[in-house]
Amino acid sequence: MAIIHPTAVVDPKAELAASVTVGAYAVIGPDVRIDEGTSVAPHVVIEGHTSIGRDNRIFQFCSVGAVPQDKKYAGEPTELRIGDRNVFREGCTLNVGTVQDGGVTSIGDDNWIMAYVHVAHDCHLGNRITIANGTQLGGHVVVGDWVTLGGMSGVHQFVKIGAHAMTAVGSVVLQDLPPFVMADGDSAEASGINAEGLRRRGFSAQRISAVKQMYRLLYRQGLTFEDAKSQISALTAEYPEASGDIEMMSRFLAESTRGIVR
Repeated sequence: MAIIHPTAVVDPKAELAASVTVGAYAVIGPDVRIDEGTSVAPHVVIEGHTSIGRDNRIFQFCSVGAVPQDKKYAGEPTELRIGDRNVFREGCTLNVGTVQDGGVTSIGDDNWIMAYVHVAHDCHLGNRITIANGTQLGGHVVVGDWVTLGGMSGVHQFVKIGAHAMTAVGSVVLQDLPPFVMADGDSAEASGINAEGLRRRGFSAQRISAVKQMYRLLYRQGLTFEDAKSQISALTAEYPEASGDIEMMSRFLAESTRGIVR
């Protein structure tokens, strides 16, 4: 049996693994499933069709699985899916999806989500992401692996943020932010790459050189967007070790629908 504080309200239809802990005055609804090792702090509310994986830590006053802040929502049984080993600090708000999109909001594994972060409907977050205090993600935002979002950043709805990208404190991101690129400001502008972060993640010198060259082609050589994409795709011959990084950048640029942060 899960360890449930006597003041918590847990619907008998909720599915809680045996090692789940639920703190005082928490509320858990009937369509919630929580896997082994996850801890739910006091005063957390988990509702909706929400599934939560293993070994997550959900701190006090989080609202998890509430209905979307979308006037079109009409009570459809949409979902929130959370993976394993995530940390959600105080006051985070995580909404289920809408039928106008795929009906699912998803959060991957090993993410560090600090206090008062909002993850809106139909967002999709990858793995090993760090989101600092007060950051707000609009609906349908996609965030790639290893992204770092500085405190109080705002991300416009439908924006995509590529893997290993980073924003400075207070950034307002209105267009797609390519992989590896750092941005800052309101509205956010590109300001370089996080080479030190890439080194800490095990990127070789050749891979970092390839990332720097992709950045130059996008932002420093006065090329048109189409010419930059073409030259980036051709970098594999020069940087074979970075072929996966080059492919990821090329795919991101080809799929961008909002234009990229400049």
